[in-house]
Amino acid sequence: MENKSHALAAGLFVLVVAAMLAGLAVWLTRDDSNYEQYELSTRDGVTGLQPQAAVRYKGVAVGKVTRIGFDPQVTGNVLIRIAVNEQAPINPTTFAVLGYQGVTGLAHVQLDDADQPYPQLPPGPSGLPRLPLKPSPFGKLAEQGPAILAQVEEATRRVNELLSDTNQQKLTAAITNIGDAAGSVNALTQRLDTTVAQHLDPALAALPPLAGDARKTLQALQQAGTSVSTLASDISQTTQRLNAEGGAIDQITLGTQALARTADQFGTTTLPRLNRAADDTSRAARRLSRAAGGVTDNPQLFIYGSGRVPPGPGEAGFAAP
Repeated sequence: MENKSHALAAGLFVLVVAAMLAGLAVWLTRDDSNYEQYELSTRDGVTGLQPQAAVRYKGVAVGKVTRIGFDPQVTGNVLIRIAVNEQAPINPTTFAVLGYQGVTGLAHVQLDDADQPYPQLPPGPSGLPRLPLKPSPFGKLAEQGPAILAQVEEATRRVNELLSDTNQQKLTAAITNIGDAAGSVNALTQRLDTTVAQHLDPALAALPPLAGDARKTLQALQQAGTSVSTLASDISQTTQRLNAEGGAIDQITLGTQALARTADQFGTTTLPRLNRAADDTSRAARRLSRAAGGVTDNPQLFIYGSGRVPPGPGEAGFAAP
């Protein structure tokens, strides 16, 4: 009887502890928040998403997934029902996308806001509002998978063509040509070394005397430059003297002005007088010329004067006395 009483006490203790643990779990997992139900409909796969999966708004946990099934309105679509805390800032720009946690493959629903409001989706048969669900990056990758595989296949085919036997022969010939070119470059280098040793070294040996001659030429040029500077200084002093007040240029200017005044006076006074004297001389010369012509034609002027001479015998108008 004593063993049975100990077993009964142990059983009762286990039951009490189990009840306490269950009550503690219920108390720890209690949630007094109010939730709003939303639905998400998508044609993409939702691999890794399970009921009770977290719903996050910009990384902050705001709810959980309550149900996953098929959309009765669109054949082939998956319908996801989520419960979101009423304090979450859900607005017309909010959209959902599936997020994945590291390498575990477990998915969750990520809520975020777009720049522009999305067209409002009509509620489903349950009457719950619906949020737009954008394709996840993995979904986009799955959609583009066939195209990527086709491109990889094309790239592989081209690589195979590049590594064909004909191209390998061409590549071998090109490598051989490169080796021949390297040998030619080596021979050319040896010739250049010989040329430098035989011709360039004597030329380098002749550089010091040439440098001495260049130094002497530079000194001569410096002396010539000094002479030119002295000559320029003398020319500058001479120019200053010529341009000084009362200098040669001023004297030439004064002489030119006096000559101009003399020429002006000659043109205004002396020249008109000379012109009148020339006119008088010309008139006297003409008179003298007429007098000489008259004496030549009638020499009797010296005897009878300038009167009319009566005609002689045999002349017209002669009358016998």
